[in-house]
Amino acid sequence: MKFFHSPGSCSDGIAMLLAEVGQPFEVVRVNLARGEQRSADYLALNPKGKVPALIRPDGALQTEFPAIALWLARSFPQAGLMPEGLEAEVRAIELTDFIVSSIHMRGFTFISVPAKFVQDPEAQKALVAHGRAVAEAGLAHLAEVLGDKPYLLGEFGIADAAAFYVLTWARARDVPMAPSLHALLDRLNARPSAAAVKAMASA
Repeated sequence: MKFFHSPGSCSDGIAMLLAEVGQPFEVVRVNLARGEQRSADYLALNPKGKVPALIRPDGALQTEFPAIALWLARSFPQAGLMPEGLEAEVRAIELTDFIVSSIHMRGFTFISVPAKFVQDPEAQKALVAHGRAVAEAGLAHLAEVLGDKPYLLGEFGIADAAAFYVLTWARARDVPMAPSLHALLDRLNARPSAAAVKAMASA
């Protein structure tokens, strides 16, 4: 497998899952700050121009966080990344997509890069405030889902890998979240796969 990765981005969650499955893969760094995702070479490979992206062993390109996560879970069931049964699988996908499409895209995207959407400074401030409100509400929902369980759905799975990166962002940006989510992030950081993510960032 070949993994196109930008450390510190949402691809950290896929990096965690790749480390969890324990199969060999090559990391290709894509520097988003330098715009490498918009380079001709990268767009020829991945016209969407974003990360994460994964070239599977069959040579096919897989994109989109929930789809890559599902493919990894189904392809390497020994890693235990997906609960058994249709209802449990649907709930895992549902929660993963909520983290990516709502907390990340409608929350942290507006917090981090408001200038991508509006140029007026006051409008940017309003967009950041909106993003923080969305992120806080989303994190509150995650805390409800977590309850007193060790991981979001009981056992570690794909939704926790998505939570890994948004909780890291929340802590770094002082976005309020429940003590239980801080404890979840600490548990995630204690996993060997989190150490592997950090090693990819420093390689």
